[in-house]
Amino acid sequence: MPYLVAIMVLLGLLCLVNLLLTLGLVRRIKEHTKLIDALYEVVGSGGLSGVRAGAAIGEAVGDFDATTVDGDRVTRDGLAEGTVVAFLSPDCAGCREQLPELASWAAGQDRSRVVAVVDGREGDVAHLVTTLSPVARVIVEEATPPQVAEAFKLQAFPTFYQVAEGGKLLATAPKISRLPVGSPA
Repeated sequence: MPYLVAIMVLLGLLCLVNLLLTLGLVRRIKEHTKLIDALYEVVGSGGLSGVRAGAAIGEAVGDFDATTVDGDRVTRDGLAEGTVVAFLSPDCAGCREQLPELASWAAGQDRSRVVAVVDGREGDVAHLVTTLSPVARVIVEEATPPQVAEAFKLQAFPTFYQVAEGGKLLATAPKISRLPVGSPA
C-alpha cells in the first residue's frame, strides 16, 4: 500500500512539472510571435540597412495591366486615391488568418477602392476568390513572374498597400488593421 501512495505522489508531481513546462512553452511561443511580427514590420518599412521589402513609401509602383475575375481591367494609373491593394496566397497561414478581417473591413468600403491580388500559381484559390469577390476587385495572378506583384515589388504574403491616385504608395503593412485606413469596420 505505501508503494501505491508513493507512485500516486510521483505521478502527481510529474503531471505538475509537465503542466508548468507546457505553460512556459505557450508563453515563449507568444513572445516569439510578437518578435516575428515586429521584425516583419521593421523589414517592411525598410528599417534594416541593406534590406528592402517592396516598393518604398512615396514612390509610384510599377506599371501593370490586369483583369479581375469579373472581367474588369485594373491598371496602376486607374487606381483611385486611397485604394487598398492586398496580396494573398491560398497556401499562406497569415493570409488565412487575415482573410476574415480583410473581408469585414472591405465590406464597409467602396468596392472599387479595394483590390485583392491572389497568387494563383499554387493552392486552391476558390475560397479566397469567393470570400473577397463581393467586397473587392479580385485579380488571380497565375503567370510567372506575377505582373502586379512585381509592380509592387512584393516580398511576402500577406502584404497590404494603400496607394494614391496613379499608384503612388502611401503605406504598407503586414496586416490590414495596421494601414491608416485599415481599422476594423
